[in-house]
Amino acid sequence: MSHSRNHCHSHGHLISKMSWVFVLTLAIFFAELIGGFLSNSLALLSDAGHLFADVFALGLSLVALYLSRRPATKKRTFGYYRAEVFAAIINGISLVAIAGVIFIEAYRRLLDPEPVKTLAMLTVAVIGLAVNVIIALSLHRSAAGNLNVKSAYLHVIGDMLASVGVIAGGLIMLFTGNYIADPVISIIVGLIILRGAYGVIREGASILFESVPYGIDYDGLKKDILATSGVLEIHDLHVWTLSSSNIMLTVHVHVGSTESHVGNEILRTLRKLLKEKYNINHTTIQLECDCCETPSESVCVISQSDNDSKIIST
Repeated sequence: MSHSRNHCHSHGHLISKMSWVFVLTLAIFFAELIGGFLSNSLALLSDAGHLFADVFALGLSLVALYLSRRPATKKRTFGYYRAEVFAAIINGISLVAIAGVIFIEAYRRLLDPEPVKTLAMLTVAVIGLAVNVIIALSLHRSAAGNLNVKSAYLHVIGDMLASVGVIAGGLIMLFTGNYIADPVISIIVGLIILRGAYGVIREGASILFESVPYGIDYDGLKKDILATSGVLEIHDLHVWTLSSSNIMLTVHVHVGSTESHVGNEILRTLRKLLKEKYNINHTTIQLECDCCETPSESVCVISQSDNDSKIIST
């Protein structure tokens, strides 16, 4: 119950924070869109298009966070946690699309640079950068433990870099009159965005394929379980990620004793190990002994899931 309350509180805090980020990003989008038209700045209009995609991505992230709060049902026993992962992958793909638009626009500007009202462009770009810095700082900590928030955070970082590029290009154009600087900076920004998109898509795909989570050494985990007193061998060890903050584990553990107190002690030790060293709280550990493979015997250790364990005599 405590874990559930903390989880709901955490998600509620994230939703509040993401809603605030969504409103601020929408405001920057309109500011850059209007500023781009007034200053005839293709850089600002391009960045406004970038922000429009970010508004869409943040909206997806918010929807995913709302869905992930919905309780599990008889048909969806794991709930809606994976909605966050799908949103993150869609956001990652949109980052690729944004980088593509930047490259195309940069190519056009290289071929046919146009003069712009640099002072108006710089004013709007500086305001946009300042707001993006505030947003990035507010999301930084949450992005470390939530893939969905991480993808939104990378969008904001992309906005910051784009704003820096616009400002740098504006300053160069203001003092030198050289309009080639803007598309060159845009290409660099696009490459940085592509790098972030690759990381988000790779991590999201890893979760969907139920790969071993990043940061967990499978062989080391196996050795730690085998090193537990009373454990003889293990098999069918599976560890995967349900969502960015929910790691699951199942394993069959062969033990040398059929005594219930021994089995319970092994289970307590394993749960503590998995929680403290690997941050795995959702475990299903099935204890087995030699009698499990001999039908004529009458005692067998059956299973354990999280905090429940049983030793059944037949």
